[in-house]
Amino acid sequence: MRPDTIAVHAGRPPHTPDQPLNVPLTPASTYVAGGDLEYGRYGNPTWTGFEDALGALEQGRALAFASGQAATGTLLDLVADGERVVAPRHAYQGTLGLLDDLELRGRVKVERVDVEDTDAVVAACHDAALLMLESPTNPALELADLASIIPAAHEQGVRVVVDNTFATPLRQQPLTLGADVVVHSATKYLAGHSDALLGALVTADDELYRVLKSRRDLQGGSPGVLEAWLALRGLRTLALRLDRAEANAAELARRLEQHPAVSRVRYPGIGGIVAVELAGGVEAADRLVASTALWVHATSLGGVESTFERRRRWATESRSIEESLVRLSVGIEDVEDLWEDLLPGLDGP
Repeated sequence: MRPDTIAVHAGRPPHTPDQPLNVPLTPASTYVAGGDLEYGRYGNPTWTGFEDALGALEQGRALAFASGQAATGTLLDLVADGERVVAPRHAYQGTLGLLDDLELRGRVKVERVDVEDTDAVVAACHDAALLMLESPTNPALELADLASIIPAAHEQGVRVVVDNTFATPLRQQPLTLGADVVVHSATKYLAGHSDALLGALVTADDELYRVLKSRRDLQGGSPGVLEAWLALRGLRTLALRLDRAEANAAELARRLEQHPAVSRVRYPGIGGIVAVELAGGVEAADRLVASTALWVHATSLGGVESTFERRRRWATESRSIEESLVRLSVGIEDVEDLWEDLLPGLDGP
């Protein structure tokens, strides 16, 4: 099956008479002894439906977590004390915050790299234990040459993790390029409706899968049943939502490049995220995010509704991100309505 079809059909119950089409909600903390589950922290049929569907899309085996942060924290827990981690200079702030905390406590050593500089990324892998990549990066939307970087890192004995939240498995499948693990904030595009907090790890390595599952079981990063059910339901329409958001984003990027209030547009050519830098600086950016009726000033992304924010309003955002950069998560509304809603804020008082 092709990915769009997998998103609709994977992770469903068998097609037998009187079987529901969808995996039901199973709110259970305790199971009758003697089977594989035993206790609610170890597994749940509702999680399994989501994990089966995402695993099929990424061509690996998926594990659901309470959040993307819980998933990333579990990965970093596999890095031994004092080992080096190579990470993007621009990335999700939760990921970089976890790395900063571990480095501050002397747990790991962190080297940040420009993921677009393939030679620098590969050189930084010398004596590293883990390479963490985002492509596109958040919020700079830089693209990494995964096909070149992953095998070069493996030649140096480095495990490679790719955050695939922005691209989704419908636009790239890092495991097929050799990545060891894919991480998702399923809160974003996979669930897609701004109503579920969920994360996931996916790997094609059975032994690594067992290790990661054992860490989830021990540390208790288990997802909620309702959240897993909502994410699975959202996944069914991922292809439609992403196609529409991507078409809207490409058109808005084209128009924004021609607007005199915009000094730079960042759009990688895939996905529904666009970043713009305003010629009028911080004041212009703050005016824009406060001036709209449809666009919602919010920090998350990947939902059906369009949201945006000036990223440097967060003290933890990288200093190399321009103060005036506004990240736009383009939704599935009519593109003309979205453009007309942006124009007054762009045109100024």
